[in-house]
Amino acid sequence: MNLAAIDIGTNSIHMIIVKVTSRQSYEVLVQEKEMVKLGAGVFANKVISQEAFDNGLTTISRYVQLADQYGVEHIITAATSATREAKNGREFLDRLIQDVGLSPQMISGKEESRLIFLAVNKTIDLGKENVLVLDIGGGSTEAVVGNREEVLFMSSMKLGVLRLLDRVGNQDPLDRKQQKDLKEHIRSIAGKIISKASQVGFSKVVGTSGTIRTLGEAALALNDKTIISSVNAEVVKIKDLEKIIAQLLELEPGKRAAIPGISANRVDAIHLGGLLLLELLKMSKVDEITLSDASLRDGLIIDYLEKNGQKLDRLEQGKDVRESSSLMMALRYDTDIEEKKHISHLALQLFDQLKALHGLEDSSRELLHHASLIYDIGQFVNFKDFHKHSRYLILQGRLRGFNNDELTILAHLSRYHRKSGPKKRHKKFKKLDKNLRRLVKGLSGILRVAVGLDKTKNQWVENVYCIPSADKLTIKLFGEESLDLEIWEAQRFSDTLGEFLGLEVEIIKG
Repeated sequence: MNLAAIDIGTNSIHMIIVKVTSRQSYEVLVQEKEMVKLGAGVFANKVISQEAFDNGLTTISRYVQLADQYGVEHIITAATSATREAKNGREFLDRLIQDVGLSPQMISGKEESRLIFLAVNKTIDLGKENVLVLDIGGGSTEAVVGNREEVLFMSSMKLGVLRLLDRVGNQDPLDRKQQKDLKEHIRSIAGKIISKASQVGFSKVVGTSGTIRTLGEAALALNDKTIISSVNAEVVKIKDLEKIIAQLLELEPGKRAAIPGISANRVDAIHLGGLLLLELLKMSKVDEITLSDASLRDGLIIDYLEKNGQKLDRLEQGKDVRESSSLMMALRYDTDIEEKKHISHLALQLFDQLKALHGLEDSSRELLHHASLIYDIGQFVNFKDFHKHSRYLILQGRLRGFNNDELTILAHLSRYHRKSGPKKRHKKFKKLDKNLRRLVKGLSGILRVAVGLDKTKNQWVENVYCIPSADKLTIKLFGEESLDLEIWEAQRFSDTLGEFLGLEVEIIKG
């Protein structure tokens, strides 16, 4: 079953097309975005301009045609601030019904908040702690406090980049007085809401939306952070945001895109969005923000699945966002899940028993588990050198809950689970910093042995027992069947682990 969601936003119109894989999960097939800017001028004169009106209809018509090509069975459509407040907003929605055949829902600010939080909860592992989620749009900013289990507070503020642009009246740099006046305006509207959110309590702030992600990417670029495909679970310091935003506030519109990470189609109001974000973070009394690539359109899909779950087939889910995402990637590429869980079982036994020798942190144990689930997905694309295809698929596959360093580690573990282990002459491995290289070498050493221990794919090795000595590591295998092939394969691929530990590795039946 394929679904689509169209978010008719104040700044952009987005569409996502997904393949539903269970009542709680989906695979993204297509994402589209057009900066139509329906809200340009709306908050000053209350009318969607004719150009934006026509461009909006054309864009959505194209989206619907694309959805038809993908065999989409249902298109969920929602409209936000601009259409709510424009005098001709109802006319725009009526034209969509008449010309395109869609019947959009004009959602409230609070409903928008709820849907955005739904999406964030699927992309960031919130755990039991309360977080404040901020989403800066063109016409409004949503603020939600909640945790993995429930939403505790939500509100929508009439603060957005195009609304602020209409207030300022131009795209020019802001002098100190203009900045002071705008900060006072922001605090007059957001003060009570952020105060109520603080009373509920939260331990960190998560930011989503194009404005926040753009500013976040610019701050990451400032520190030479490599962005793989999208920004999710990355943490940005306020002090870095302040540097970027100070530059934006002083530059003419045409020069703002020269800052790495700032796109040309956002130069009209990105400086205002930056000032807004900084004030919200200062009122929240935090010194960093976690970025999320969640969106309203994702929330629309998730909400639909939750309300219509009984119509969908059940699919085994993981214990958290990261495991669910890894399992979904494995299933997407026809991987044998039970086989991979068995390899994870063996790999984690090795990790735990060798902890005094390898000295790796507990967080890396979880990455080893996820890598065990997805290391061979490249076979779906090409059997020859499939370990290299696995690396590419992991980097581009929108795994949820992992930051860029973690994705890089998972990709390298898939690359080195077979054939040659990691070597400094390998260009991509050489580019990693020293700590990541050590982590990849240690974890890949363990994974290579664990994969070898299931050579016949019969899960005959039930348990392992590690016996280290001064110059040798003996790994005893326990199982009812003959384990000759497993011993041969694991021994053959034990080179990386032995080199990492500085020990000769011997694998025998117990």
